[in-house]
Order: sequence, then C-alpha cells, then structure tokens
Amino acid sequence: MKFIVNSVYLLKQLSNINGVITTNPVVPILENFLFELDKGTLTVTASDLQTSMITELQVESKEKGSIAVPARILLETLKNLPEQPVTFSIDESSYSVEIISDNGRYKLSGENATDFPRVPSVSNDFYAEISSEVLARAISNTIFATSNDELRPAMTGVYINLGEKNTVFVSTDGHRLVRYRRKDVTSENGSAIIIPRKALNLLKTTLPTENTPVSLDFNMSNAFFRFGNIKMICRLIDERFPDFENVIPVNNSIKMTIDRLELLGALKRISIYANKTTHQVRLKITGSELQISAEDLDFSNEANERLSCEHEGEDIEIGFNARFLIEMLSNLDVDRVQLTMSAPNKAGVILPASTDSNEDILMLVMPVMLNQYA
Repeated sequence: MKFIVNSVYLLKQLSNINGVITTNPVVPILENFLFELDKGTLTVTASDLQTSMITELQVESKEKGSIAVPARILLETLKNLPEQPVTFSIDESSYSVEIISDNGRYKLSGENATDFPRVPSVSNDFYAEISSEVLARAISNTIFATSNDELRPAMTGVYINLGEKNTVFVSTDGHRLVRYRRKDVTSENGSAIIIPRKALNLLKTTLPTENTPVSLDFNMSNAFFRFGNIKMICRLIDERFPDFENVIPVNNSIKMTIDRLELLGALKRISIYANKTTHQVRLKITGSELQISAEDLDFSNEANERLSCEHEGEDIEIGFNARFLIEMLSNLDVDRVQLTMSAPNKAGVILPASTDSNEDILMLVMPVMLNQYA
C-alpha cells in the first residue's frame, strides 16, 4: 500500500483531529490514527471510544488498504519536515510504515487496522443545521460553566434543546448557570440532548474560521457533526438534566447597569486581595455607586474600589465568588451589562444591557454568605 501527499496538508488535517487522542487510552491501539486508503482518498480516524473524529483528504494513489499509525511519532515527524511531497510505503503483512521525504527515510511500526474500534454509525433520527459561527458562539458562551463533578454526569456537558421556535443551550455546575438561546436555529422534530464537554471543546477548536454550515444528526446515544471534510461522532450523556427554568428568578427588583469592562477590570484587581479559598468579593450598591471590596483576614490583605452605575430598587450588599463573575463577564461581548438581584441570599442574574434580535443570553450566579468584617 503506497500513497503520496503534501507534508503540510497532511499535518494540518491530522492536527484537526489529534485532540481526541488521549495519552493513556483504555485500549492501546487508540494511540494511533487509523488510515484507510481507497484509491485517491485517505480517510483518517482518531478516537477515545467516547468521541471519534474523521477527516478525508486527497492523495496520489491507485491502491486500497488500511493500517493504524502511531499518532505522536507521525505528528512530530511531519512538524519537523519542510513542505514537500512525502511518500508513505506500507507493508500490510508486517505493519511497517516507511515515510520517504526528499532527503530522508523514517520507518515506524504500525498496527493491524482490524484491531481499531469501529466508529458507531448514527441514523438520523433527528436532524438540524447550524452555522459554524453560531455553534462556536453557543459553545464559548456555555462550556465554561459546565461541572467537573463526575458524580453528576448530566452537568459535565451542555444541554441542547432543539425546538420549533428556538434552540436553547444550557450549562450549570450548581453554583452558576448559563442559558443561551438562538431564535435563528430551529428543528421541526425537536429534541433535547446533552453533549460532553470534551466533544464540544474539540468541536470549538476544529470549526473553520469562515462561516460554514454544520449538520447535526443524532439519535438516543450518539451525535454526528459534519462540516467541510471533517466528521465528529460523540456519545451523548444519558442522564436527566436539572430543571433549570425553575431556578431562574423571574422578579428581581434590584437592577444595576454598568460598563462591562470597567466592572471586569475592577473585579480582576480586587480579587487579588480576596481569600484564596472562597474568592469572595463584596458588592455594595447605594444610589448610583457600586463599591467592590475584598479582604483576606489570614494575610491582612484588603482592597476596595468605587464605580458609578445606574441603579433601580433598594440598596443591597451581596457577596459573590469573584472567579465566577470574572469568567461570566469575560465571555460576554457587550459594552454594558445588567446585574439583577432580589436579596443577599438569592441568585443574581447577569444580562447584556442590549441584545441581538436572534440571541438571548442569561447568566445566573449564586451568592456567597458575607463575612461580617465591615
């Protein structure tokens, strides 16, 4: 089995799918790329059993065959080669792979392709199409709020509810929640799925920069994304997602509107002085002034800043985890934000002060009990 391909072209395609390969996989063969050659088309698969990524590329060849090639050594070789055509010569009886460049030969040991786990096929029980731009935005706005707690698997992914009128993306870790809704993404035969965080991270890094349609097929157990020459199949999280709508407060009477970057900058500075375990910052809103303060009693560190804001409702003093606020504000790309609250022990809600007609985003954060040092 033999084929010729441009070294940079091959490296780019392999790099797109390499993120799925783990260092210590459950099955050792998963440290390899699966190469399947069918005349002029080379199909390359990478998998960790939960998620598989496939890319197709055109090569010079008239042959057919398959082999598993060690991913790390192949990528390192290609990264260090200047751009040139390289020839792969594969002995399918001994599974040896020889890479021939303009001025060198590199021989490595492959494995039998039949030992590589089969990628599940997805019958398109449900189908939707979404632009890569919208999908990337939805992932960026939700993935940071997913949980790392494997005991609550439903929260380790992003919940996607495809409906006839809109599509909702939701993530939560129990301390904060993000609901991102798109009116321009709909599905006639609506359904809800939970996609694991790793699969979405891979998707986000692989999506093309130019706007491209992404097709999504899914059934009860797997989702299948396809765009350009890349396919990704991932196992869905088969759990019940928390009833998030009941958690979102509907009548927060205290509203503060403020410049997002001013608030973000102040929080980053003040959080340096916060307790390293609780990351607690205190927000005191009186009239049209917001005072942000933090104190670490163990080291006698403290800081406070004053910012001007627009304020409706009663004055309030409330504590939050600064890291959560910083992450949420960093993921919004609006000039001004609104923080709505009802009481120091009730959730606060962050909203953009102005919104896109197709986009609706809400970020909820639970308060932390204030240490009474003031």
